Amino acid sequence: MKVIAIIPARGGSKGIPRKNLVNFLGKPLIEWSIEAALKSKYITDVVVSSDDDEILNLAKKQSEVLTIKRPIELAQDDSRTEPVLTHTLEVLKDKNFDYLILLQPTSPLRTSVDIDSAFEKLLNNEATSLISVCESGHHPYKSFNINENGYLQGIINNDFPFYPRQKLPKTFSANGAIYIIKVKDFIRKHTLFTRKTIHFEMSKESSLDIDVNKDLR
Repeated sequence: MKVIAIIPARGGSKGIPRKNLVNFLGKPLIEWSIEAALKSKYITDVVVSSDDDEILNLAKKQSEVLTIKRPIELAQDDSRTEPVLTHTLEVLKDKNFDYLILLQPTSPLRTSVDIDSAFEKLLNNEATSLISVCESGHHPYKSFNINENGYLQGIINNDFPFYPRQKLPKTFSANGAIYIIKVKDFIRKHTLFTRKTIHFEMSKESSLDIDVNKDLR
C-alpha cells in the first residue's frame, strides 16, 4: 500500500508574513508537519509542494522528503488546495499511490499518532475519505442570519438559538489537521469530501490552527 502525504506550503501569507517558516517552539512551523509525517507507520512518501525556494530547501534537508516547485498560479491568496494536490499527483503519476493524506503546516500539534489513528479508522470503516474535526466552539444552530426584510431569523429555526447547548445535537468543525482520501476517488472528482466521509475527532488543544500572531502566542 502506497500512501502519499502532501504538505502544501506557499511562501506568502497575509496574517503572519512568511508563516510557514516562522519559529514555533524552536523550529520552523513546517518542520512539525514534516516530522509527524516521517514518523507515521503508514506514510510511504512525504512531499512538500511550494512556490518558495527557501521552504523547498528547508524540506530538502530531510533526505526522505520529496519537493515539488508549485506553479505561481497555484500559490495565490485565493488559491484552493485541491488543484495543488492534483498538480502534485500529476507530477508523481508514475508512483500509483493508493491513499492521499493532506497535512497542512498550520497544524503543528497534530502528531504521527493522530495521523496513524485517523488512517486506521479509515481502513477499518467502509469509507472513502476522512476529515479531522473538533467540537464546534460556537454551536451553529444558535446562529442567526438576516432575512429579505432585514430581520434576524434563526439559521435553522427561531427556537434553537435559545436552547441550552446540551439539548442540541453535537456538531463539529474541520480543524484543518488531517484529510485522507483514496487517490482514485480524489482523481475522479478533485474533492476531499465524498459521500462516504467519516470524521476523526481531535481535542481543541491539538487542533490549534496557526493563522495570526495570537495563535502563535
